Amino acid sequence: MSLLKKSFVAGALVVVLAAAAIAAAYHWATRPLELTPAQLDVTVKPHSSLRSVALQLNRGGVPVEPELFIAMTRVLGLQSELKSGNYEFKSGITPYEVLQKIARGDVNEYVATVIEGWTFKHMRAELDANPALKHDTLGMSDADLMSAIGAPEASIGNGEGLFFPDTYLFDKGTSDLDIYRRAYRLMRVRLDEAWLARAPNLPYKTPYDALTMASIIEKETGKPSDRALVAAVFANRLRAGMPLQTDPTVIYGMGESYTGHIRKKDLQTDTPYNTYTRMGLPPTPISLPSVASLQAAMNPAQTNALYFVSRGDGSSIFSDTLGEHNKAVDKYIRGQ
Repeated sequence: MSLLKKSFVAGALVVVLAAAAIAAAYHWATRPLELTPAQLDVTVKPHSSLRSVALQLNRGGVPVEPELFIAMTRVLGLQSELKSGNYEFKSGITPYEVLQKIARGDVNEYVATVIEGWTFKHMRAELDANPALKHDTLGMSDADLMSAIGAPEASIGNGEGLFFPDTYLFDKGTSDLDIYRRAYRLMRVRLDEAWLARAPNLPYKTPYDALTMASIIEKETGKPSDRALVAAVFANRLRAGMPLQTDPTVIYGMGESYTGHIRKKDLQTDTPYNTYTRMGLPPTPISLPSVASLQAAMNPAQTNALYFVSRGDGSSIFSDTLGEHNKAVDKYIRGQ
């Protein structure tokens, strides 16, 4: 066979294969999907990547092939158009129609997501920026907001820690006060549940004390399995009359002056939240804790550990004595 003829055959083969691939992709994109149940709701979370959207659809019961869905979205140039929210899907919908529905933002309900570890200030900023909400709290102080939702803590003037981090569905035009009210009530429920299931002899006088501890655990824990051990260290320090000496409280007390680095001077500068200069718990929580952190605060691990230091991989090493702790610091922090 001549070189020209071989080239022609190869080119024809490429065209045939490409046409076959296009035909297969078109068949997949326009093939009706069978859903179980026949009608279901799937929530696409805010700030989700394209791959995350595909996986959320699958987990929610919409059987789109993730790689094909991703490829179709990119071919159509819609990867930056996908919108969060709660979507209703019915049997018979095609993968192409699923994509178009999410790109249009044809939502059944809208979504407001509050992330564990956020401060109340961060939560307020996120809800203020949600275009589907009616912003009745704009210009309100924290105390005014707390009063508006009927929270008795309004007298404190600080809503820190009192709102449960979760995903909240709502209809367009809902007042942001409704989200705050729901998040506040849900935190009360979760806190009461954890308090009733608490271990005996905890060094907390009130559920609010335990909530404050949970907020510290939330910020101090890099690995979920360490939560109960971190809780135990802080509980042991309280029982022993030791200062908590936890950096996240210092950072919280620094407010806007914190620029991403904490210095020795910062640890020595007294604020109501500096647990190096002051004994006991700070006056309020420092973040919005998760259920896992609430449970850890109420049921610390059984250990005598008084110290911990990060290994640098998200986990921590725990020590009973200062000598053991200093060795761990030399190994994992100073590299000695």
